[in-house]
Amino acid sequence: MVTTKTGYFRLALHWQILIALLLAVLTGIFFDQDFSVFGISFISILVFFGTLFLNALKMLIVPLIMASIITGMMSLKSDALGRLGSKTVLYYATTSLVAILIGLFFVNILQPGIIDGEPARNIIGLSSDTEEIVNRVGGKGAADIAEVLLRMVPANIVAAAAKGQMLGLIFFSLIFGFFVSRLEGAQAQAHRDFWQGLLDIMMMMTDFIMRFAPYGVYALVAKVIMMSGVDAFEPLALFFATVVLALATHLLLFLPAILRFLARVSPTKHFKAMIPALLTAFSTSSSSATLPITMDCVENRAGVSNQVSGFTLPLGATINMDGTALYECVAAMFIAQAYGLSLDITTQFTIVLVALLTSVGVAGIPSASLVAITIILAAIGLPLEAIGLILVVDRVLDMCRTSVNVFSDSCAAVTIARLEGEETNLI
Repeated sequence: MVTTKTGYFRLALHWQILIALLLAVLTGIFFDQDFSVFGISFISILVFFGTLFLNALKMLIVPLIMASIITGMMSLKSDALGRLGSKTVLYYATTSLVAILIGLFFVNILQPGIIDGEPARNIIGLSSDTEEIVNRVGGKGAADIAEVLLRMVPANIVAAAAKGQMLGLIFFSLIFGFFVSRLEGAQAQAHRDFWQGLLDIMMMMTDFIMRFAPYGVYALVAKVIMMSGVDAFEPLALFFATVVLALATHLLLFLPAILRFLARVSPTKHFKAMIPALLTAFSTSSSSATLPITMDCVENRAGVSNQVSGFTLPLGATINMDGTALYECVAAMFIAQAYGLSLDITTQFTIVLVALLTSVGVAGIPSASLVAITIILAAIGLPLEAIGLILVVDRVLDMCRTSVNVFSDSCAAVTIARLEGEETNLI
């Protein structure tokens, strides 16, 4: 709790969000999709408020990314940029690979695709939405990775920003910030004042929108539970448990180990600092939408400078997908098991390699995880229709893996800040 100016006690934001999350789960359990209030579908009310909250967060993304990256770049020297970039890329590649291997370990041990010694394909059955998903992601292949990488250099930066192509926006902001740092005199000061002022405004707007986070979280999560229902998870309980267990291992063991032994900070303090961002990521299922909250937590609660967070976090929200990479691997292995495919070392290595590449390459494509999984299925010789096995639980698992993605981004910011010699609030 915190004390307000009037002397009254007010629950801290993370407690408000936790309470909203609990109420949302209870709402989803006790009320079905047909429940209405004064003749208005309750689902439609939840959709309205959930979309409103998501839109408010997404509204901040473009100006926040540009202001944070450009502000950070203006204060970097050429050698510092090289160090920061290499450390960031190395961190993201390492944690994604470890996440995939953790997923591979658990899916081999638990074998969720095998039920009573038999492949689970006929027992589980395909989701009724399979045809729709196949039509949506059909035709995607490994060539789409190159297409997404080409978006790093967009022909029209305004159009790229409008379409949410963050790689192009990040690349432009990096170059723009680099050359702003080469200006001198009054021009340099004018740019510094403008971009720093814009960044301060965006952070204040983020704080304001976060006051409504409990309501947005309630609406988003209650809608998912009401539409999915608890019974839908029973046939896929072991697959669900395998993914959650692997994600929890990465979140609670590997990433804290990096914080403890590499960054030399307290993992407990970092978890506490990141609670608002983690809960927002869980409810929105979007690393990009959560980015304003992530930056606020990392800078104001963890004590990382904007110079580091402004570079690592926007980049991480776009290309660092630990949870997604892990999920892709487990989902592909589960489907292969369910179809009775022989999973030799070569097949598993293929899954690991493609999952690592697609977790970065397809981040800008709509339905990114589903697209990535179809690419992996094609690589190991399974039909696209096989993706229907996991659709029932995909939405809730998306919430879980997004939280892991966001936490890994925050760990990157803290770790790189410490390696650059910064002090934080986490020691």
